[in-house]
Amino acid sequence: MDILLPVIIAYLLGSIPSALWIGKIFYKTDIRTKGSGNLGATNTFRTLGAKAGIVVTVLDILKGTAATLLPMAMDTPVHPLILGLIAVIGHIFPIFAKFKGGKAVATSGGILLGYQWPLFLVAVVVLLIALKITKMVSLSSIILAIVFIIYTTIYAINTGDYPFMIVIIILASFIIYRHRANISRIRNGTEPKVKW
Repeated sequence: MDILLPVIIAYLLGSIPSALWIGKIFYKTDIRTKGSGNLGATNTFRTLGAKAGIVVTVLDILKGTAATLLPMAMDTPVHPLILGLIAVIGHIFPIFAKFKGGKAVATSGGILLGYQWPLFLVAVVVLLIALKITKMVSLSSIILAIVFIIYTTIYAINTGDYPFMIVIIILASFIIYRHRANISRIRNGTEPKVKW
């Protein structure tokens, strides 16, 4: 039970479909029927506006953070990064939304916030720089994933924190895979761009 309970809680935290619930409660809209149909912050920004998008982004980040901090609140031997990873799996395959969720970027960032908050700030800066240059959220997310694979590999070699490297590589792989349709549109020149 010391292992099973926090794992279940982490998954349920990740499964909270912020975009779906915010859309239905405050906008009377099922976001799955709008835009890309994705239950994530980007689609929320595009279909419901900036205010809803910011709220969903924050909530999705906090899901990963809360799961990562569970060992501080519970007597569990489960590594915080594992619980964060399980929350991301919950976000991608949420039990509360027929197992069709978001693309894991914000919730993955929440793991960084809970595990090493300075790296969360670095991630935000990298994402914003990439977004400024590419004007594409999807491509910026992929660039961020690749940058963190490289960074954490070097970091692990120097510090021995290989669990961190492994989890980041898994998260980055999730992010890149979940953006496979975006990659096709980027190649075709049809991926939507952000207007600054």
